[in-house]
Parts: sequence; structure tokens; C-alpha cells
Amino acid sequence: MAALSAGTKAPEFELAAMDGSKFSLQDALNQGPVLAVFFKISCPVCQYALPFYERIYKANGSGNVSIVGISQNEKRDTAEFAKRYGITFPILLDDTKTFLVSNAYGLTNVPTSFWIAQDGEIEISSVAWVRQEFEEIVRKAASANGETPKPVFQPTEHIADFRAG
Repeated sequence: MAALSAGTKAPEFELAAMDGSKFSLQDALNQGPVLAVFFKISCPVCQYALPFYERIYKANGSGNVSIVGISQNEKRDTAEFAKRYGITFPILLDDTKTFLVSNAYGLTNVPTSFWIAQDGEIEISSVAWVRQEFEEIVRKAASANGETPKPVFQPTEHIADFRAG
């Protein structure tokens, strides 16, 4: 089963965050759109991509957009991953026995990110690393905050157009 596609209603969920708080998709959507990035710490493409999602968070995470990672690993291992890769956006923990939320979103590969509009519709479903889709997420995050997109890539960086998840 492939990840849910754009145009699909995002399944509601509530998960515990690393800091012990609870995150509800519906509560977050009441404030604005949500970027949900599913990952597994052992995934090389996740290790590549999540620091770029961190850049979106740094540029747009204090506005109307909620940016969350959803880990498919245990809390301790996820904390080590976040520290190693400099991830400061909120990270939620999917149940590592049932993967209830990952399964509800049809995940077969990570990383997978979803841009969920305020009405709950998935507008972008991005599996693996697709630079074009990432750049569209950057534009949507800036637009949701009434801003012009800020560059997230440095001129000296070589950024892959695609990396399989």
C-alpha cells in the first residue's frame, strides 16, 4: 500500500511528543497547516532529509505552521538521533509495536512527509527525498505565514534531486 496521496483527507491522530506532551492533529489544524515528516533513525535518506526539514522549521516554525516529526523508533534512540542531526522541531512517537499512525497514512517507505492544509486535506504527499516536492513545501510554509520563501539550501551545497527512501 502506498502512502496516502494528495487530495485525501488526513487521518486524525494524537501522539505523545518527546517532551511528554500530547499532539493532536485536529488541535494543530485549528491553528494552521501541518507538516508531518515520518522517519526511522536507521534510514540513510531520513538522516539526509531531516536536517533540511529543520531548516524549514527554523524559517517558518514560529508562525501558523505546525511542523512535527513522527518517529518509528523508541524515545531514547529518537532523542539521540535528534541530537546528532540537530533536530529541534517537535518529534512525536508512533507506537513501535503497531505503527498505528504510520499505517493509517499508508507508509511503506521513509522519509514520507505530508503537507496537510488547515481543512485537513493532504496537499503534498512526498515519499523519499524529492527536491521539487521539498521546495514546494518550503513555499507553502512561507505562504502560510504570509512571507516570501527563504532559501534553505546554501549555494555551496550539492542537493540531490531524488534519493529513494
